[in-house]
Amino acid sequence: GEVRLNGRRAPKGAVVTAGDVIELEESVGRTAEAACIPEPDAALDVRFETSAVLVVQKPAGQPTAPLRAEEKGTLASALVGRYPELAGVGYSPLEPGIVHRLDTDTSGLVVVARTRAAFETLRDALQSEQLQKEYLLVCQSDGLPDDGVIEHPIANHPKDQKRVYPCVHPRDVMRYAPRPALTKFTVVKRVTNATGSWALVRATAPRAVRHQLRAHFASIDHALAGDKLYGVDGSIGRHALHASRVAFEGGGQPELRFDVTSDLPEDMQKLVTE
Repeated sequence: GEVRLNGRRAPKGAVVTAGDVIELEESVGRTAEAACIPEPDAALDVRFETSAVLVVQKPAGQPTAPLRAEEKGTLASALVGRYPELAGVGYSPLEPGIVHRLDTDTSGLVVVARTRAAFETLRDALQSEQLQKEYLLVCQSDGLPDDGVIEHPIANHPKDQKRVYPCVHPRDVMRYAPRPALTKFTVVKRVTNATGSWALVRATAPRAVRHQLRAHFASIDHALAGDKLYGVDGSIGRHALHASRVAFEGGGQPELRFDVTSDLPEDMQKLVTE
């Protein structure tokens, strides 16, 4: 709420163009200089570790990074508490070493760079789609094809800053200047039980813009189970999305090579158990 784009409050992920005027409140500069609070006793689930890279698992409900320096309980605070060298690495002091984020209610694997050189390599790998990311999700089964591709570009929602807007119609593409977004998916299993008819789906999103998987599946009328923002309430108390695999060939650097997988968490597993 402290950033203005052409005199108006700018939403998260706003796209700017040449000639736009950006104004920052004084407190924004102070926050940018502050680092997140280290929490050395906080729980941290490390799944892979070398001298250059970590892969950690974030539980659902935990923010990846704080919005403000005084915020506690984030993955970032746990990371810098156990690995203090991360404080000088990353996009900002509030994101120590974190190469990519997950939504607060998304569980799963996050890649963390331990050195500035490793961060630059992994950031470039993410942008060039060499950093592989796979997800597991649960959505309504009826009418969902066994596999498919969703290519609706995504824009900031014109009326709700908490959401993004998949531009299904050409007129929306012209109106909102969305970002390209590609999601590929394959159904792993289908189950009908007391809670409904569900499909467990494996999906990939090379760049994964904000809320991409959630918005894409909602755009084809198969919103994720439990997704209050894009679908229906209920099921498991959060949207059923889990970052299940991250992999990188290393770019010629053995210490940066990894291929880590994570099993479906218990709350999602219950949805797809007969």
